[in-house]
Amino acid sequence: MTLSPTPRTTVGRLRDRGATDRAALYDVLDTGLVCHVGFVREDAPIVLPTGYGRIDDTLYLHGSTGARWLREGPVCVTVTHLDGIVYARSVFHFSMNYRSAVVLADARKVTDEAERWAGLEAIVEHLAPGSWGYARVPSKREMAATVVLAVDLAEASVKIRTGPPGDDAEDITDEVWAGVVPLTSTYGAPAADTHVPTGATPPLHVTSRH
Repeated sequence: MTLSPTPRTTVGRLRDRGATDRAALYDVLDTGLVCHVGFVREDAPIVLPTGYGRIDDTLYLHGSTGARWLREGPVCVTVTHLDGIVYARSVFHFSMNYRSAVVLADARKVTDEAERWAGLEAIVEHLAPGSWGYARVPSKREMAATVVLAVDLAEASVKIRTGPPGDDAEDITDEVWAGVVPLTSTYGAPAADTHVPTGATPPLHVTSRH
């Protein structure tokens, strides 16, 4: 499936970096862990980081019923991966290699109980695969204190930069180093909390993170 840009999600500058395949959107979302949600409250823009999960073309967010930002209405959700710092021969052409997604939608409060459970499971499994069936699921009291929002992925754009610096021909010289310093994220060794028996082996869904 292809992305179908709207006037609000059509890439303007450097259009060649805009992705047209919906699979690129899924890749950015599925390989990220934190999104930033932008909205307007009391005539002021606010952007907050939070976890998320995806089921098909719906993104799910959650939080406490006391959180003022968890309301229905227009939102902008972004996810960005920084893959490298681009060093150029001119400071004008310094850049970053990145993959980013922007989603515009009217957030919908999930009231159907089956969808609420599915949304929460998607969020947990996105952050920590294998944990939903391993740890205790939410109680009735915890579910009552939780809001789940659904964000439709119909209106979205993806922009990607890869490769070396785009130096001007007159700046290319052997006297100045140029290139890319890659950035990667890695998982460290699992560290048990103080209530885990000494020497206990973490479950496979924890040790297999890489």
